Amino acid sequence: MVTTASDKHSHTRTPGPPPAHHHRDVSGGWLRPAVFGAMDGLVTNVSLISGVGAGGASSHTVALTGIAGLVAGAFSMATGEYISVTSQNELVQAEVNKERHELRRNPVGEQMELAAAFVAQGVDEDLARKVAAQVSAQPDRGLRLHVREELGVDPHDLPSPWTAAGASFGAFTVGAIIPLAPYLFGAHALWLALVLAALGALVGGGAVGKLTSKPVWRSALRQLALAAIAAGATFVIGHLIGQSVG
Repeated sequence: MVTTASDKHSHTRTPGPPPAHHHRDVSGGWLRPAVFGAMDGLVTNVSLISGVGAGGASSHTVALTGIAGLVAGAFSMATGEYISVTSQNELVQAEVNKERHELRRNPVGEQMELAAAFVAQGVDEDLARKVAAQVSAQPDRGLRLHVREELGVDPHDLPSPWTAAGASFGAFTVGAIIPLAPYLFGAHALWLALVLAALGALVGGGAVGKLTSKPVWRSALRQLALAAIAAGATFVIGHLIGQSVG
């Protein structure tokens, strides 16, 4: 069988564009408060339960302390995240308004400043001036680029304070309920709460390691060690106070 040039051409596949890749959200909108909230909830409540339990308190008192710590901590974390993110966004917006004013007051100087920023990143000087002039011809796009270059943020992609607050509240609740669970289900044993907290710290730390592409075992052991130090300190203090008071 004779293969012609046209046959060969018909079987040649034209390479298409490379597959698109997607990055995860690293802006801190929900991930940071969620991770912080979960670990804070776990460490805070296991420390409370450990200290009160080691002091000789009744199971009812330990459970009540854990529930109070969960509710108070979850609302405190959510409120703190909401105020923090809102304040940060308001600060960014104030700087954006300042930059908008500067662009109206001194457009030539701001355009030169933008061109200098391009040159600092390795762009040819002549090309940098042309790109700066082209971008500055569109006020909204020029403002956005100026803010990104000078402040390092995108004014149209700021984190949501409600998202941060919700993520923090939910994650803190999940973390705090782990050492409290035995008391809620009638198993009034401090050692079981500590074991569950240790497992939670290992799983949580390992999940963070996997998410950030770091060694899972290292992240897991790091979180376990930090939780153990906090719970151990409150256990010793609670035990000493319980003995002296008793």
